[in-house]
Amino acid sequence: MRRSIPACVAALCLFSLARAQQNGGTGGPLVLAAGHPGGSIQLDGKLDEPAWQEAKIIVDLVQQSPKPGAPSPYRTRVRALVAGNKLYFGFECTDPDPRAIAVHTMQRDGKVEGDDTVSVVLDTYGDHRTGYFFRVNAAGARVDGLIAGSEQPKLDWDGIWDARTARMPGGWSTEIVVPANTLSFTKGLTEWGVNFERNIARDRTVLRWTSPTLDSVLYDLSRAGSLAGVEGLEQGRGIEVSPFTVGRAQTDFRQGNRAWQGQPGADITWRITPQLASVFTFNTDFAETEVDSRQLNVTRFPLFFPEKRSFFLEGANQFQFGLGLDQQFIPFFSRKVGLYEGEQIPINTGVKLNGRIGKWNLGLLDVQSRDKYVTSIGSVVPGTNLFAGRVSYDVTPKLRLGTLVTNGNPDGIHRNTLAGFDGVWRTSQFLGNKNFLAGAWTAFSSGDVLKGNRTGWGFNIDYPNDLWDCFTSLNQFGESLDAGLGFLPRPGIRRFDASCEFKPRPSKNGPFRWVRQEFMEHRYYRVTNYQGITESWRFFWAPVNLRMESGDRFEFNWAPWYEYLPRPFEIAKGVTLPVGAYNFTRFRAEFETSSHRWWELGTTTWFGSFYDGRLLQQANYLRFTDRKGRWQAGLTSDQNFGTLKEGTFVQRLMQLNLVYALNPNLAWSNFLQYDTESQNVGNNMRLRWTLKPGNDLFIVWNRGWQRLLLSRSDLNIIPDKDVLAVKLRWTFRR
Repeated sequence: MRRSIPACVAALCLFSLARAQQNGGTGGPLVLAAGHPGGSIQLDGKLDEPAWQEAKIIVDLVQQSPKPGAPSPYRTRVRALVAGNKLYFGFECTDPDPRAIAVHTMQRDGKVEGDDTVSVVLDTYGDHRTGYFFRVNAAGARVDGLIAGSEQPKLDWDGIWDARTARMPGGWSTEIVVPANTLSFTKGLTEWGVNFERNIARDRTVLRWTSPTLDSVLYDLSRAGSLAGVEGLEQGRGIEVSPFTVGRAQTDFRQGNRAWQGQPGADITWRITPQLASVFTFNTDFAETEVDSRQLNVTRFPLFFPEKRSFFLEGANQFQFGLGLDQQFIPFFSRKVGLYEGEQIPINTGVKLNGRIGKWNLGLLDVQSRDKYVTSIGSVVPGTNLFAGRVSYDVTPKLRLGTLVTNGNPDGIHRNTLAGFDGVWRTSQFLGNKNFLAGAWTAFSSGDVLKGNRTGWGFNIDYPNDLWDCFTSLNQFGESLDAGLGFLPRPGIRRFDASCEFKPRPSKNGPFRWVRQEFMEHRYYRVTNYQGITESWRFFWAPVNLRMESGDRFEFNWAPWYEYLPRPFEIAKGVTLPVGAYNFTRFRAEFETSSHRWWELGTTTWFGSFYDGRLLQQANYLRFTDRKGRWQAGLTSDQNFGTLKEGTFVQRLMQLNLVYALNPNLAWSNFLQYDTESQNVGNNMRLRWTLKPGNDLFIVWNRGWQRLLLSRSDLNIIPDKDVLAVKLRWTFRR
């Protein structure tokens, strides 16, 4: 099977080339020249100032999906201006039925997939792969992210920029302003890469400026057009100071202790060059960071939780390593810094260096922590120095080679160093206008690690296109490969993956015209340990996976599965599976309503055999949003019902989320969750008031309650811990 995959991929590439509907990879690039008006702009969402009228060059967006290039009733015009060392974008979005414009949130970085939105991507380096993403919905909610390739951007980055929207008789309009000193860019470039997109949620129509083909994604900067007239943008002295002060009251009800704390701190950014920035942090505090969403785990491997702390998210795209590794292996995982066994480790100082020098890409991080008593291990974790460095070089516009080094161990005691090398080649012009990627990597660790194979390597070949989406990869992780500052949930294995999806779009004149697209998925993986013994394999087949014209989705899957347990596995408290080989078959049924609806619901049910018994897994959600996007409410439940020879178990996770936004700059949220594994009720209440971009007030209240469990039916809970934090952050730029 391994030998046949590359041949299959090549055959599928040829077939999809024959089915290409529009060539997005040939011809000259589109150019938009930014105007340089003399007048000022009042940011109110209305493009009524004379400055906008002076921007004579206007681009019109064309339909990208579902019918590339076809006429659309939604006219979208975009202008660009450079004024006061700021970059402005203005969108005018006409709509034949303005009452149907969908809005679900006003919250910063809220869920806007079901909203009418406009988006901008910028390639400020000119490398056609690294850049910025900005998105605004019709209510003015802002979403931003960092781009490091054609994959989804890292959306947890918060840049300093602003936007306003306004309703007009025939639709809506928006103004977006991005200060030059928010961006890193290559000095001397007369043009930046740029692309624009508009999403109409109710019928899932997408309009785009360049590359309006089904095979292209907005984040693929190699398909972007050009924005001229940016050579006058300056970053001044490149100094940005963000002082903050934090007041915190902590109560431990079990110990009967209460503590009051207050401390100042600061983040200082110095842009050494317009494309290279250094960031210094003192007394770093993450009081405003959202809590993790809990997860149920029926595997024998650790779960992945994403990074949410702003200091580590700035420039995170520079540390991306390899191709398609996802959560199998992350050589540098910033959650290992300042966190240990789920508890925060204080950071005295830290420094980062992010950006480019010519064709070189740099990402360096060095942090010094201090001693902290960690309750979960009952001892002090000594302060230590932790370092991560990533350097890559753009050999050609398509080929990037790089290296990554980490040094230090979060436990503050043991030595650990990891080094890795990778190369990625990507193009959007394969066989004319198709996407194709190939990558390889290798890594090794040293220090206080176990004897054995300390190396890892792998490769990935990917063909991600609209009709055919296929990839194959082979990765090996030595049993003693120790990523001290990384995430490696399963060392000591060799894993082979192969996947191919056929995704036809039925004719609108046929019997299946109510279907937008069908996804016929075929996925297979096989895992062998370092002794050559097969530990896992799974085949995943989706004979039915329908995305309907309405946006609703239905899916049914069949997944035969094999697991070999080399040691006993306690799947739940008091239920331990013995060593042995297990064959079982899982089935899944899933239904989701379209995200543009005011009421959303979804249900996912896994059922069938599981190891030596049966397991029923149910995940359900119900969400409501008012038509102005001010109120949001969501209820989620995950439940596992296991019946095995070794015993039965029930696991439950319940989550309730409430959000109220007075406007896009003032939002209150409350997140309540309870799970039967910890028997803990946790509540996170958070108020964020953006006085102006870069100046924020956060009020955060975290409280936990512990269930007593004096009897099987006992529902009593008692207060456990309570933290109230107030953080004020200000930003000064020169």
